[in-house]
Amino acid sequence: RALFAEYAAELNDPEQRRLYEEEVAALERERGVEVRFVHPSPGFVLRTSQEGSRRCYINVCSNALLAEPRASAERGGQRWSLPYSLTPGREELLRAGRRRLLYDVVFHPAALRLAARSARFRRLLCDTALDAVERHCGVRLDRRNAQLLRGVRYKGVPQAPVIRSPLPGGAPPKPPDLGDSPLPPFPL
Repeated sequence: RALFAEYAAELNDPEQRRLYEEEVAALERERGVEVRFVHPSPGFVLRTSQEGSRRCYINVCSNALLAEPRASAERGGQRWSLPYSLTPGREELLRAGRRRLLYDVVFHPAALRLAARSARFRRLLCDTALDAVERHCGVRLDRRNAQLLRGVRYKGVPQAPVIRSPLPGGAPPKPPDLGDSPLPPFPL
């Protein structure tokens, strides 16, 4: 138990988390990929059900690493571009053995500010979050009964999704094979 408690404390230590993220970024840089961790800031929570029977929550969050929302004029209104990042669904264990299913959809903070001022934009943001979960996670959500939870900004323990982008020039070259290894060659 003491070892497990020590391990749990290490996982929750912000300094250890920062060190882990730096090591992952360095390893990915060696492979020619830039990695940025998207730490979600709480926004609001949608409650709905998945496949008609299982309750799930969608955390609509923000982070400045994502692109800002943009509007373009069209006949009859505007077309919005709402870039987002999505974490895969995760289950969290509650008391008495109950489980809840959580998804995080992360937008730019400007999108959440617009949603706070306009009910129509908040509806657009909610529809985009529901579409993102359905499309990328391959599930069917109950849109008719989806509702905004009042006074709740986030459900569960936040997880940081990763944005990967290739570095210019690609991966650095590997050192040349010296050929004088004491091990036999690997069979092809």
